[in-house]
Order: sequence, then structure tokens, then C-alpha cells
Amino acid sequence: MFKPKLFTLLKNRSQEFTAKRIFTDINAGLIVAFIAVPLSIALAIASGVMPGKGLVTAVVAGFLISFFGGSRVQIGGPTGAFVIIVYGIIQTYGTSGLITATAMAGVFLILMGLLKFGKVIKYIPDPIIIGFTSGIAVVLFSTQINDFLGLGLTSVPSEFIAKWALYLKSISHISLPTLAIGAGSLLLMVFYPKKLKFFPAPLAAIILSTLIVKFFALPVDTIFSHFGDITNSMTFSPEMPAFSVSMMGKLFQPALTIALLAGIESLLSAVVADGMIGKKHNSNTELIAQGIANMGSAVFGGIPATGAIARTAANVNNGGRTPIAGIAHAVFILIIMLAFMQYISLIPMVTLAAILFSVAYRMVDFRAFQELIKAPMSDSLVLLITFFLTVFVDLVYAIEIGMILAALLFMKRMADITGVEDDSDDIYEGIEEDDIENKKKLKDVVVYEINGPFFFGAASAFIDRLEKVKDDKVIILRMRKVPAIDATGYHALYKIYKRCAANDTRLILCQVQKYPLKVLKKFGFTEIIGRENFALNINNAFKKAEEYILAMEEYEKTFHLKR
Repeated sequence: MFKPKLFTLLKNRSQEFTAKRIFTDINAGLIVAFIAVPLSIALAIASGVMPGKGLVTAVVAGFLISFFGGSRVQIGGPTGAFVIIVYGIIQTYGTSGLITATAMAGVFLILMGLLKFGKVIKYIPDPIIIGFTSGIAVVLFSTQINDFLGLGLTSVPSEFIAKWALYLKSISHISLPTLAIGAGSLLLMVFYPKKLKFFPAPLAAIILSTLIVKFFALPVDTIFSHFGDITNSMTFSPEMPAFSVSMMGKLFQPALTIALLAGIESLLSAVVADGMIGKKHNSNTELIAQGIANMGSAVFGGIPATGAIARTAANVNNGGRTPIAGIAHAVFILIIMLAFMQYISLIPMVTLAAILFSVAYRMVDFRAFQELIKAPMSDSLVLLITFFLTVFVDLVYAIEIGMILAALLFMKRMADITGVEDDSDDIYEGIEEDDIENKKKLKDVVVYEINGPFFFGAASAFIDRLEKVKDDKVIILRMRKVPAIDATGYHALYKIYKRCAANDTRLILCQVQKYPLKVLKKFGFTEIIGRENFALNINNAFKKAEEYILAMEEYEKTFHLKR
């Protein structure tokens, strides 16, 4: 269950860890570190914490995810998916509440891995994932307008509409130098030469904009002017909050949301990486590693972390093939922190906003929105509702309501494809003449066939269809196309049996598959209805029906003679 990829590769270290491979992995780790540093700082600020906490998270969580993870090339750290939930926790419960929630999320992730939920998380519908991810992107974009335009607002509402109303009200306070630096940073990242991928565009934008603001003494807000001295936030001293049962109860839902987001994003990233390198990851080990990483991040006052798709893809594209690359990436971030700590505070806030604009843009699945008209109505509805709830209400409610709505629509879809058909008119075509010599005797036999899983969604339709069962002497219920049955489906079947028994109608189940038969045995239905009322095929079912009708006719003759 818990088999870290690094340890499994060490068993074959002579082939996996050659000198050339290690050098290539370390080089990939260096390039990814250059990408991770500006992103970690920007995401920390957007989340409402000190900039250094983003770097601390990238070092601690990034190392632990690569060391214990189930993927060869996964790169972990803070991501845009957490910005909304982290900011909300800090606003309500403070930094102490965030540390507690992050630690709790780590515990939840470990439990998910131990309970083998790695496969289950993959079944979360794409419309929900696209909906809340795109919604997060819109909210993330909106949080950076103040810094990008240089509006100088010290207090911005968390509600989406109120936030934009304040932006529009303050539009006259735009700082032209700030806007120019922001626009220049964006253009640089958009048109940055692909040949220079060894030195990422966000890092180039940060260095160039910092130099321009410093040497031209531009009136542009920087990390230092915004936060003051950030040295204390760039240390690795343990920060253990005061745990309380009441606080943990309040944070249960946010912590569970963090765990779900971390699990979903990390496994999506791992799947993408698998496709790029042609290997397979261990999903349950990956979840446990994510849990360990988040608990480790919480110990040092960091923020939630998960596998980052963009950084993982950059790792693969630059030759990373083993966890050494991820470990090296964490080590290089630590070196950059220690060597350039004094210069980090000079970074303009507007440049970080421009970096987050590019992050938000990459988070939106524009193709999915373009294909809304082509997609099934139910999928489009789930996507849009999840998206708008994320933007205008709350991420937690968006995921919960999205999952409930998707489940309900799935049940309806399953009920729609599970039909009950009257096969009485067509059934004789498949019956040999020798099997039924006198078809007239079977005029009181009706044949129904259930097509599809017999769940509670289809049970009510089944009962409605057989509501008029009164005069038929035998009902043959063909179940050859029923792969599964649940408790409600069984109770519907039992209700039909009781109605048949009350009307002296014999119920014969024909071609019951292995799994449904197992369920019926558990309920004791095979004994209730009698094993003689199960038929292996339709011919056998008709023979049983014929025997029953002949017996009934013989009984009626005897009864009349006695009278």
C-alpha cells in the first residue's frame, strides 16, 4: 500500500541512478526551482500569508512529496487551487487556524491512502473538476487587480461582487508606473523566447522589473513596502498551534476540502506525468505522501501543498525521470532563500500579480467552456453550477453541491437507460416448436425484460410498469441484461412477488446473472420465491410456465367435479 517510488527504484539503482541520469535530474530540479520560487512567493501573498511561507512550503512539502511519493516525477508545493480556501481560513481563524487545518488535511490524506481511496478520487466527474478549477482561477485573478493596477486599497472585501464594485469605485486611483511594470511583465512572459526555458519567464520578469523599480526609484509597491521585514517568515522554526476540540470541529469541513483538493490535483498531475514518461504511479502511496507533506508544512507554519501540474510538466520536459529531480528542486529553493533573502523583499507586488494572472489563465479550461453546447445538458449544468458557486458563493459549497447534483443526474441517467420491456409478442421467435407444442396454452403468460442495472432509480419505473398485474397466470421476468441490483431494486422485486402471490400468479426469474443472484441470496429471496422459480433460459422458463398452467387447469377441473 505504501511503496514510495524512490525506494522501489533503489532496488534497481544500477540502472535507474546512473551518473548521467542523476546529473540530468539535478539540472531539471534547478530549472523547476527557478519556476517555483516566484510562484511560491506570489501564491503565499495571494493566500494572505507572508511571502516566505510560500518558500518554506515549497522546500518542506516539495522534499517530502518527492521523497515519499508514488510518482517518479511529481513536483509538489503551493498551488493556485488552495488560494481561496486558505485566504478564507486566515480571515476567519487566523494563522493558527490555517496551521491546524493544514495538519488535519494531512491526516485526512493519509487516511485516504490507507483506505485505498486513490482509485475512488479518480471517479470525481470532470465537469466538477473543471468547474471549481476555473472558478478558482477567476477568483485568483480578481484578487490581484488591486496590486496590478496599484489602487492602494488596504482592505478588499472577500465577496466577488463587492470586490469588483470597490475596484470600479477606485478606478481613478490607478498608478501608471505600477500598471506599466505589470503590463511589461505580462508581455515579457507572453513573448518570452522558448529557447530560454532553462531560465523561466517568471524569474526573468521578477529580476528585470525589480532592477527597473530599484534603479529608477519608481513609486511601485514592493514586498518590503507592503509587508516590511520578511526575514522571520523565511525560517524553519517549528510553529505548533494550540489545538482544541472546538477549533478542530470548526475546521473539519475546510480541512476536508483541502484534502480533497490536494488529492484530486496531485493524482491528476501524476496521471498527466504518467502519460508523458510512459510509466505508472502508485495513487495510494501518492495520497499518503501528500498527507505527510502537508503535516510537515504545518509544523513549520507553511500552507497547504500538492502536486503541481505545470511544475511537474516542466520537470519532465527538462529530463527529470526520478524523484531525485523533485528533491533537488527543494534543495535549490532552500539555497536561493538563504543566498538571496535580502533581495526578495525588493520584488514589486505588481510583478507577482502578473505571474498569478498567467497562473489563473492556465487554470481555466477554455475548450471545455467552448464545448458546453455540444456536451450533454447534465454535464454542462454541473460544470456551470460548480463554476458560479465557486466564484460567487464558496468553494466548499461548490464542491458539495456539484457532487450531489452530479450524483443525482447520474442516478437519473441510470434509471433512464434501465428499461422494462414487454417481450410477450416477440418472444416466440426464439422458442423452438418442440419446446412448446401448444402455444395457445401460454396465452396467460406475459414476459418482461429488464435492461440495465436495477437500482433505486429504475425500481419505481419497474413497479409502475407492472402495476396492472392481475389476470396473468405466469410472469416471466428476464434478467439477462441486469448486471447489478441494489436494496431498493430487491424490495421492488419483492413487492411484485407479493402482488403475484396475492393474485395466484406465478413469478419466474429467468437468466439471473451471478452478482444479482448473490444479492438475492443474501436477502433470502431465493428461498422465499422458491428455487424452482429460477430458470436458466427462456425455453426452460416457458416449460415451467406450461407445467404450472397445466397443473392449474387440472386443479380447476378436479375442483369443479367435486362441486
